[in-house]
Amino acid sequence: MSASLLAQRMRKARPSPTAEISVKVRALAAQGHSVINLGEGELDFPTPPHIAQAGIAAIEAGDTKYTAVPGTPAMKQAVIAKFARENGLHYQAEEVIVGAGAKQLIFNAFLATLDAGDEVVVPAPYWVSYPDMVGLADGVARIVQCHEQDGWKLRPEALEAAIGPRTRWVILNSPNNPTGAVYSAAEMAALTAVLLRHPQVLVMADDIYEHTRYVPGFSTPAAQEPALKERTLTVNGVSKAYSMTGWRIGYAAGPRWLVDAMQVLQSQSTSNACSISQAAAVAALQGGTGFIEDWVLLLAQRRDRLLQTVARIEGMHCALPEGAFYLFANCQGLLGRSTPDSTILRTDLDLAAYLLDAAHVGTVHGSAFGTPGYLRLAYAVDMPVLEDACRRIERACAALTLAQPAEAAA
Repeated sequence: MSASLLAQRMRKARPSPTAEISVKVRALAAQGHSVINLGEGELDFPTPPHIAQAGIAAIEAGDTKYTAVPGTPAMKQAVIAKFARENGLHYQAEEVIVGAGAKQLIFNAFLATLDAGDEVVVPAPYWVSYPDMVGLADGVARIVQCHEQDGWKLRPEALEAAIGPRTRWVILNSPNNPTGAVYSAAEMAALTAVLLRHPQVLVMADDIYEHTRYVPGFSTPAAQEPALKERTLTVNGVSKAYSMTGWRIGYAAGPRWLVDAMQVLQSQSTSNACSISQAAAVAALQGGTGFIEDWVLLLAQRRDRLLQTVARIEGMHCALPEGAFYLFANCQGLLGRSTPDSTILRTDLDLAAYLLDAAHVGTVHGSAFGTPGYLRLAYAVDMPVLEDACRRIERACAALTLAQPAEAAA
């Protein structure tokens, strides 16, 4: 009875797979197990003290009231300065909006622009939420598979082929979650050249991992091709770069007609982002990024350590990611193998479940990102914890055996 009362749109939405992994990890931990979560996309570093102190100061100053829906003047000016300083993009205050995380802003942009049947080109592997957000906005996710041999990057010819008369958006996410792929200026230019030929298409630039890169240079579509600026929404936030996931602050800049529509939606749903978090985010954007260089060096060490483990496991391999803090490891050589209790691992989801049950290490199956046969492993955990996770994963994989032909075919 209760299910029949739900709206039809709920049939298009699934729980976030990454959030589900975290729930399972917490449940095992509550049972007394020692569980390591390599499935969650957040840094283990504390929020830098000067940023946290700005939040405390806001509380002490009584800065706890409603703000303007699209953000405080100080926050919007900090965003404007950031885009000008770091990306060469220049916006007016009316072209900027602040929300409760970048996710909210992406969802509101889709909700504001998609009619039933409108398409969004989503390169795969993709962040797990893109297709569901498109579906909830009555759109259709047009999945375009990218390939390991191409560095997981969207090819211009594949983008051209995917654009049709109902295409409303193209999503470009660099550095990419889950693969860590980073588009060079030349690669981004090749994609923007295609987009110039399709003036009806909007561009969603998800730049949330901008500062977690191991290669020099960062290219965002509106900066790479200024002619696209008036139909590009550039989305970013403080969650990843400043280790502020719980503060829930994202920001975006784009054409005023779109930002105005997003503001209307926000005014009727969440209203303003947290006033205290906005004050902290101002300190983050104004305080410099020097400390991030030290974090990236630590992340590179962790990445390399996890790559060593993957390379030692027969049946797994992974290319060197250029950004973010994930490995997207090919695990196809482990599928079809048998666990110690004679269960056949037929899918990447089976393998992720086995690692959680047998090794108490949380990972996310590649199917959640639109690309079966892979595992996403987040390495944003302290090195001793990562070392323990590596040992557990190796032991669990070493315990797998080749299934008998009759079993594998069953």
